[in-house]
Amino acid sequence: MQIHPHAGKLPEQEMLVNVPRLVTAYFSMTPDPGIPSQRVSFGTSGHRGASLTCSFNEQHILAVTQAICMYRKKENITGPLFLGIDTHALSEPAYVTVLEVLAANGVEVMVAGEERYTPTPVVSHAILTWNRKKKRGLADGILLTPSHNPPGDGGIKYNPPHGGPAGGEVTSWIEDKANDLLEQKLREVHRVSFEKALSAPTTHRHEYLETYIEDLGNVIDMEVISTSGITLGVDPLGGAGVAYWERIAEYYGLHLTILNKTIDPTFRFMSLDWDGKIRMDPSSPYTMQPLIKEKDRFDIAFACDTDYDRHGIVTGSSGLLQPNHFLSVCIDYLFQHRQEWPDSAMIGKTLVSSSMIDRVAARLGRKVYEVPVGFKWFVDGLLDGSLGFGGEESAGASFLRKNGEVWTTDKDGFIPALLSAEITAKTGTDPGETYKNLICELGEPVYRRIDAPASPEEKAKLKQLSPEKLRLDTLAGEKVCTILTKASGNNAAIGGLKVVAENGWFAARPSGTENIYKIYAESFLGNDHLDRILEEAQGVVSDALAERC
Repeated sequence: MQIHPHAGKLPEQEMLVNVPRLVTAYFSMTPDPGIPSQRVSFGTSGHRGASLTCSFNEQHILAVTQAICMYRKKENITGPLFLGIDTHALSEPAYVTVLEVLAANGVEVMVAGEERYTPTPVVSHAILTWNRKKKRGLADGILLTPSHNPPGDGGIKYNPPHGGPAGGEVTSWIEDKANDLLEQKLREVHRVSFEKALSAPTTHRHEYLETYIEDLGNVIDMEVISTSGITLGVDPLGGAGVAYWERIAEYYGLHLTILNKTIDPTFRFMSLDWDGKIRMDPSSPYTMQPLIKEKDRFDIAFACDTDYDRHGIVTGSSGLLQPNHFLSVCIDYLFQHRQEWPDSAMIGKTLVSSSMIDRVAARLGRKVYEVPVGFKWFVDGLLDGSLGFGGEESAGASFLRKNGEVWTTDKDGFIPALLSAEITAKTGTDPGETYKNLICELGEPVYRRIDAPASPEEKAKLKQLSPEKLRLDTLAGEKVCTILTKASGNNAAIGGLKVVAENGWFAARPSGTENIYKIYAESFLGNDHLDRILEEAQGVVSDALAERC
C-alpha cells in the first residue's frame, strides 16, 4: 500500500469537491439503466454512488424511494417513516427528492427540526422506540448517507421495522423494483413539489436530538463519567452529530471540549487519508491527525464518521486505537460491568475481526457468534437480547442497554465513544492501557489486510469456493484447524473462505465495488509469521482460482 505524500495533511484547494457542479449533476445527468454502473445497486449499506459518474442522481433516488413505498405497501408497514440525513453535499438534494416522493405516496414522515442532520443510530433508536410493544402501525426509516465516503459521494439506505440495515431479501426486492422503474422512465413514480411535501399533513417534526440524548443514561453510565471529572475531547469530523455533542455535555454535566463545530460539504478541514483522498474515517491514523495531536490535552478523546455509525478512540497511552483493539476492550469491560445482562448473552463478531475477541470471550465464559461481513447479521440478536454486543472490524458496534434490552440495531458511534469515557472513569485506566493488560495475559496479535487484483469472473469463483477444493493441511507451519466458507455463528455464506490455525488465520473475499479481492490475516506469533500467512494465503487463493478456470 503506497502512502500518498499529502496523507495526514490538509487538502489543497484543487483537491476540494466542486459542490455546485456536484448538485447540478445530481439534477441534470440521466442514468442509463443499460449500463451496469449506472443502475441501482444495494451493497452492504444501501445504494451509493456519485452524481458526476451518473451513479447517484435524482432518477436513482426517485426510483429507490418509490420502490420503498411499494415495499411498505406490500408488507403493510403503515407507521411513520423516520428520515435521516448526513452532511454530505448530495444528501441535501436527495432529501428534497425523497420527501417529494414520500409525501406523494401519503407516507407519514418524521423529519428533524432545527438541528437538521440526523445520525444513523438516532434513526434506529427512533424506529425501535416507536415500535416498542407494537404489533401494528410499525415504523421504518430511510437514511441519506454514504457513510465515511469522500465528499463527492451520496448514499441512500433503508431500515425496516427492526431498526437495523435491511437484509439481502429486502434490498434485492427494492433494488430490482427501482431498476424496473428506471427502465420504465419513472412512469410509476408519484411526486409532489417540495413546498407541498413540507406542508403536507403527513410531514411531521420529530425531536430526534432530545429523545436520543435523554435516553443515553440507560445504555452508558453517564453519572460516573460526570462525577469523575475526567476531561473529554471530541472531533465531530463535520458529521451529522455535530449539534449533539454540546447538548450531551450540557445535559449530563460532562467536561467535554468540542474541537471543531464546522459543517462544510467540501470537508476542507479534514486531513487527507492514506491515498490522498478526503474520507471521514475515524479509524484512519491519517484522517485523525488533528485529534491525535491533541491527545495529551484530554483523559480520553474520540470521533465519529459522517453519519455517526463508526467510532475512533484516541488515548493518551496509545494514541489512536486500532478498531479490533478497542472492540476487545469494550467486550472485556461490558460483560463484567453489565450485571443485568443475561448470562446467555453472546458476543457478536464478523469473521474478519480479531481472534483476540475469541480469547477475551473464552476468559469471560461467553459464546462467540461469528457472522459474515455486514452489521445486518447482528440485528436479530441485538433485538431479542441474545447478543450483548455486536461489532465489526471496521469500527462499527452497538450493544444492549444496561438492563439487557435493545438499544439500537444499527451501528452507533456515540455509545462506543462514550463507553471509552465510562471505562476510563470507572477503572482509572484508559482503553489503551486496558488493551496492553489484555495482551500481557492473552497474547499480542498482529493484523493486516491487503488487496489483490481480481477479474469479475475470478471474484465470482472466489465466492463459490468449497473447503473440499483446497488442499491445505498447514498454514505458516501450523496445522489447519478448519476451513470455512460459511460463518460458524449463523451458517451464512461468507462469499469467500477463512482458514484457521491455532495462532493465526486468514480470510479472503471479493470486493463488492472494485475488481479486487481482500485478504485479512492475523497472527499471535509476530510479524514474520503474519508475512508467511499472507504469502501462503495469496498462493492458496491464486491456485484455487486457477484450478477452477
